[in-house]
Amino acid sequence: MNMDGASRRKRIYEYLSICTSPVSGTELAKKLGVSRQIIVQDIALLRANNRDILSTNKGYLLFQPAEKNNLCTSVIMVRHEGNETLDEMQTILDYGGSMLDVSIDHDLYGQIRVDLVINTKRDAEEFVKKMNQSTSKPLKELTEGCHYHTIQAPSEKAMKLIKEELKNKGYLVE
Repeated sequence: MNMDGASRRKRIYEYLSICTSPVSGTELAKKLGVSRQIIVQDIALLRANNRDILSTNKGYLLFQPAEKNNLCTSVIMVRHEGNETLDEMQTILDYGGSMLDVSIDHDLYGQIRVDLVINTKRDAEEFVKKMNQSTSKPLKELTEGCHYHTIQAPSEKAMKLIKEELKNKGYLVE
């Protein structure tokens, strides 16, 4: 399958728009008959043109605005120990929420933000397993444990319950 870059990027965007879970660069490369590096470059070009493509640790995903999904979105500030990461994530998930990202305010670099897209307990478990096996340090290590998450919930009531439970566990910083 030999197509020009613009056509390939259009196909990538169309494919991501119908996928409900992250798609790896390797999977896209196989589907389009190009190298993974070409896919990485195409994704960078799509993102530069203001396409809402998230890059997660499991692959690429098209961002769906909360308003379109009738979801409530909030940015929360939290602080916890590394061994409490799974509990923090599961607390959000238990009330129907999801964790979209993690960010920190770094003294030198400003805001550093990474897409997570934690929608299920399995997502949370896989992330924590990967975090525990990695030699890299989580972003919160740069800010004495303090970090932010953009979270979504199906309703204002669910968002309130998530925040109350995180506060009860001592994670939420107000």
